[in-house]
Amino acid sequence: MMAETKPEILLNDADNVAVARRAIAAGETVGGVSAAEPIPSGHKIAVRPIAKGAPVVKYGQAIGQALCDIAPGAHVHLHNLGMQDSDVAHAYATSGGATSLLPESQRRTFLGFLRPDGQVGTRNYIGIISSVNCSATVSRAVADHFKRNGFGPFKNIDGVVALTHGFGCAVPTKTEGYIYLRRVMNGYARNPNFAAIVLIGHGCETNQIGHLMRDFALSEGPNFKSIVIQDIGGTRKAIDDAIAKISEMLPAINAVPRTPQPLSKLKLALECGGSDGYSGITANPALGYASDLLIRNGGTSVLSETPEIYGAEHLLTRRAVSVEVAEKLMARIDWWRDYTTRHGAELNNNPSHGNKVGGLTTILEKSLGAVAKGGSMPLNAVYEYAEPVTETGLVFMDTPGYDPVAVTGQVAGGCNLIVFTTGRGSVAGFKPVPCIKVATNSEMFHRMSDDMDINCGGIIEGTDSVEAAGLRIFEQVIAVASGARTVSEGYDYGDNEFVPWQLGAVT
Repeated sequence: MMAETKPEILLNDADNVAVARRAIAAGETVGGVSAAEPIPSGHKIAVRPIAKGAPVVKYGQAIGQALCDIAPGAHVHLHNLGMQDSDVAHAYATSGGATSLLPESQRRTFLGFLRPDGQVGTRNYIGIISSVNCSATVSRAVADHFKRNGFGPFKNIDGVVALTHGFGCAVPTKTEGYIYLRRVMNGYARNPNFAAIVLIGHGCETNQIGHLMRDFALSEGPNFKSIVIQDIGGTRKAIDDAIAKISEMLPAINAVPRTPQPLSKLKLALECGGSDGYSGITANPALGYASDLLIRNGGTSVLSETPEIYGAEHLLTRRAVSVEVAEKLMARIDWWRDYTTRHGAELNNNPSHGNKVGGLTTILEKSLGAVAKGGSMPLNAVYEYAEPVTETGLVFMDTPGYDPVAVTGQVAGGCNLIVFTTGRGSVAGFKPVPCIKVATNSEMFHRMSDDMDINCGGIIEGTDSVEAAGLRIFEQVIAVASGARTVSEGYDYGDNEFVPWQLGAVT
């Protein structure tokens, strides 16, 4: 690919569409045909006749069906390409096998914060977790105090993060949303990027702090405290008490050094957002290559966004290490079919406006590109939303495609680093976990250079390869895990991306 200069990319010999490397003018020769109209960068052009009702093929897979006869040279997009139900054959656990690991003596390390429970943090934050919207104001006031005043001589602390949300009360306790919220709170309280936690409740909410601590075996200690606003006497007293408690923690938190740690202590969240027609060609497969390298070094990669593997899940079921793992993945796909039907929606609603402007058309096309983030390793486990990730290697977590909700679940599962690929230019932060942004194309990378960490656009331009870009991502993962700052961290972004998945009736 590095020497390729053609204006188009044919991804598979079976494809009847190619992808424009750049904007193609009407009349320009592309793949042996003449472009019948202008083709925007990242969009598809027909390279063979496609009859009405016939599959449109990209990546060697059907991404939809032609809504009319499509002539060679035509722009293939929303006006002539429609969704079709995924009817791919599912083979279970046919190519999973054991994960191929490097000899232990050859595995890389990083510099991290070893926690008492054996987990390792890539950052040294203090977390304030609100039980309900009614304690959000107090939680943010405490975090704002330390933003304004800092930590004095204690320079080894990354900050105080207020994790607030609009949920926690007026909700039945057996609903999925309530279960997920408590699971998320427990997961964040245990995430190794937090050196200390303060839980702040209101007092009369459904989501009682005492019940949470009892049910998840959380207990108070030097670096774990709780405050209930109504019990302590109001907002001002709660703010002052939380500030005092955190101030007492600072010397011990500051004293924790970074030490060499094996990559088996890294749990990497694989995420894509603001995708475009290049995502499945450049940044996603490059991240997949980096994920394979991490896993071969003993680490864990967490793929997510169930609606964005729909139509490509057969690529994962084949790699499952057991039939049970494959069946659990398919059970989540079935749940999503039912969930969208119940709410009068469909899985093909997933591609956003920006996705479509960037060249994507159906969820089948988006999914085939999105699943490339998962590389080639066996699928070792499937988790429900925000469950603790206990297996190493490649695993999958059931989440929505909405990025803040998906990443919140991954962080609750224990992820201590994020790599986020984007074609349109996503800008989220996700404290307390650093987020490496990877651009799919050079134009966006340069236009949004204040938000991007790595550019994979050279793959399209013929100056880079998936392997070389993947190696750069892998090295950046180790550097950021060891303390190097991402672009978004340089601007102190990431306070507003804590978004637990809200499901169920509000009463």
